[in-house]
Amino acid sequence: MMDFSQIIPALPLLWDDLKLTLQLLVLGVLGGVVLGTLLALMRLSKSKLLSNIAATYVNYFRSIPLLLVITWFYFAAPFVLRAITGQDTPVGAFASCLVAFIMFEAAYFCEIVRAGIQAIPKGQMGAAQALGMTYSETMRLIILPQAFRKMTPLLLQQSIILFQDTSLVYTVGLMDLLNSARSRGDILGRPHEFLIAAGLVYFVISFIASRGVKRLQKRLAT
Repeated sequence: MMDFSQIIPALPLLWDDLKLTLQLLVLGVLGGVVLGTLLALMRLSKSKLLSNIAATYVNYFRSIPLLLVITWFYFAAPFVLRAITGQDTPVGAFASCLVAFIMFEAAYFCEIVRAGIQAIPKGQMGAAQALGMTYSETMRLIILPQAFRKMTPLLLQQSIILFQDTSLVYTVGLMDLLNSARSRGDILGRPHEFLIAAGLVYFVISFIASRGVKRLQKRLAT
């Protein structure tokens, strides 16, 4: 018979691990949006070299699983740093997972940002240039603010997906919410109860966030 009584005393510890999950999410989204925006501008650049580099990056990371990216950074990054610096540079699980999330999600955020920029009428770019504004000023002050407003729901939806994908950090031993629930459940002999509780947390957060995104979409549409 299921017994969830052991979960209540473990809530403070699970909350600490949930905060680590949310920290990974927030930093991963912020870094991914910044890098994704740069990649989007490169893809839209008139320079074929920059456009091809960005396109290759996006196509590569969208063609491989996130689990592979996480394990690659965790196991391969120390060897790469050793080859560059000549010294053993330890790379922790948190840092390697964060870099993996940023680089992987940047490929998806890039396409979202690119679509948002292309949705802005081209006449606005011409009007800004006619007023003497540079390309960077036009992008920073006119195009990107409007584009981000249009693509905010898609960015949030991708963030929800990333929140669910943070559970993959168990492969490198990082104690996020899911890994912590599994570990504590095994110790207390109640693995199913703890995994069910963790699943409910993921469901509730994702469901509330999804409902919020739908409301935002309706609000922006009007």
